Amino acid sequence: MNQLNAVPFLVLATYTLPMVTLADTARDLGAGPTGPVWILSSIALGLSALLLVAGGLADDYGRKRTLVIGTCVLAVAGVVAAVATSVPVFAGARLVQGGAGAAMLAASLGIVGHTHPAGRPRLRATAAYGAMMGLGTTVGPLLSGMLALAWSWRTVYWLTAALALVLAIVSALTLKESRSAEPRRLDLPGVVLLTSGVAALVTGVTEGRQGWTRPVVAIAFVAAALLLVAFVVAERRRREPLLDLDLFRRPQFLISTGGAMIVGATVVGVLGFMPSVLQSAHGMTPMGSALLLAIWSGLSFLTPLLAGRVRLGAGSRLPLGLLLSAAGYAGLLGVAGHLSLPLTVAGLLVSGVGSGLVNSSLAHLAIESVPPHRVSMGSGASNTARYVGSSLGAAAMATLVGTLGLQTGVLVTLIASIVLKLAAAGAVQAHLLAVPAPLHRAPLPGPRV
Repeated sequence: MNQLNAVPFLVLATYTLPMVTLADTARDLGAGPTGPVWILSSIALGLSALLLVAGGLADDYGRKRTLVIGTCVLAVAGVVAAVATSVPVFAGARLVQGGAGAAMLAASLGIVGHTHPAGRPRLRATAAYGAMMGLGTTVGPLLSGMLALAWSWRTVYWLTAALALVLAIVSALTLKESRSAEPRRLDLPGVVLLTSGVAALVTGVTEGRQGWTRPVVAIAFVAAALLLVAFVVAERRRREPLLDLDLFRRPQFLISTGGAMIVGATVVGVLGFMPSVLQSAHGMTPMGSALLLAIWSGLSFLTPLLAGRVRLGAGSRLPLGLLLSAAGYAGLLGVAGHLSLPLTVAGLLVSGVGSGLVNSSLAHLAIESVPPHRVSMGSGASNTARYVGSSLGAAAMATLVGTLGLQTGVLVTLIASIVLKLAAAGAVQAHLLAVPAPLHRAPLPGPRV
């Protein structure tokens, strides 16, 4: 594993750490009613708010520099999380880890796009990169659960902080710097408006899980709407915007960002909630639920590596992956009622293969859907959509479970996820049939890096 592939592994492992130790963490930190929500969700807030900004900064001021700084910040925040004695301190550390992870993901995928020419070399590189996202999702909960059993839930944060420090040193010593051949001036109004707007949106969604009629939720959504509208107006007036809004006229960019949001909502958000479902409905231990979910995440790691040996374009992988993921969810429809392990395992297997194909495809499309000198920005846009989607998906599932009860809420969530995936797969396939060349062979104009 080279250091670039280690980045998505470490970021996704860090993202998943509290999933199976939530009860212990909340109890130790003295969490109130909303505490567990922020223990789980604060890292998504940091990721969502800063991914696009980090991508633009990486392109303009140096991808290696952005990666190394982000990795160092991840290490420091990990230490703070390990020693935290209250929910606000822990959630603040996780929020900073999300911002650091945003810098790492945007910069590292930008470097992959810069160092691998378009075509088969880039397709293989992005497949490996996507596979590491699956591996991180597999290892994070298992490692967290095992270390919690042996010592404490805090131990894994010390370990990931040490790994981040090592990765920062190796990256600083071995990577070459790269940046856009046409760097832009910092779009400070765009940075402030976008970061604040996305942060307000994710805050509203997260707080909404405790009740959508609460004043804090309404205030957050109104603020998000005003800030994001102001961002669009400001960007249209700037010569060098943080995000070129004309990109949304490109089908590839819409597929990359829209697909990432749907995957975030229906996969990351839903399956991230699943350990709690298994523990509540069937009395599973944290390690038991982590091991069961490792079937899905393990396949999402292996599939991109095997698919890299097959001549299947990134565009074709996306609808196929969505279809398989939807088919896998059909086997999970009764997971909150009578647990049939053979059916559940089969569903997780099929869904894991689908997720692996989707991850490798989205990683590739994120850098192919933008001009070559904006590859980190493309990565940031795609991942922003993914983690905003994950917050929406988790909030929707929590709301449905709270309103309809565990069994019916989970069932409705899974059915809605299947419908969304099928609709997205149909839309992407329709575009592929309308465009003769595969998406990964449609380079966009722009200056070379």
